[in-house]
Amino acid sequence: MVSSTDVYKIGELTRTHGVRGEVAFHFTDDVWDRVEADYLFLQLDGLLVPFFLEEWRFRSDSIALLKFEEVDSADSASRLVGADVCFPKELIPADMDDEDVTWKMLTGYEVYRSEVLLGTVSAVYDQTENVLLEVTTPSGGSFLIPAHEDFILQADHRQRRLFVSVPEDLLTLND
Repeated sequence: MVSSTDVYKIGELTRTHGVRGEVAFHFTDDVWDRVEADYLFLQLDGLLVPFFLEEWRFRSDSIALLKFEEVDSADSASRLVGADVCFPKELIPADMDDEDVTWKMLTGYEVYRSEVLLGTVSAVYDQTENVLLEVTTPSGGSFLIPAHEDFILQADHRQRRLFVSVPEDLLTLND
């Protein structure tokens, strides 16, 4: 049985599209396309259920239309709307280079400083040249980390973890 630690969320199904069973997928990570995954997991009624991809096409840089095998009508597709879409960590290439990773892909990564969990990357602000990672702490607070090599020491893409070296003052700016 697949557990939530075996996958990570890459988006959500937002609505049906047409009558053939397609669904609109709002994604934060296009990893399924880059590694040519055959399936994705949908979280339905608290369970992770594999759905095999029949075809997909991009509508924008954050929306794709997905067609799953055996989902052949708008009615059957409507039952999937609202489901979180998750990607299996086992399909992430072990040799994935940092050059293949976009800043947006870091959403959902756990952030560690000296082996202490600081929180999870909840948003990426890349509208300016200085990219910022918003980190939500376990207590519900948040802080920003500049996405710069001086602060990000290492990224473990398979485990979805960032190891950072940031000054203590930076962690308390939003408190």
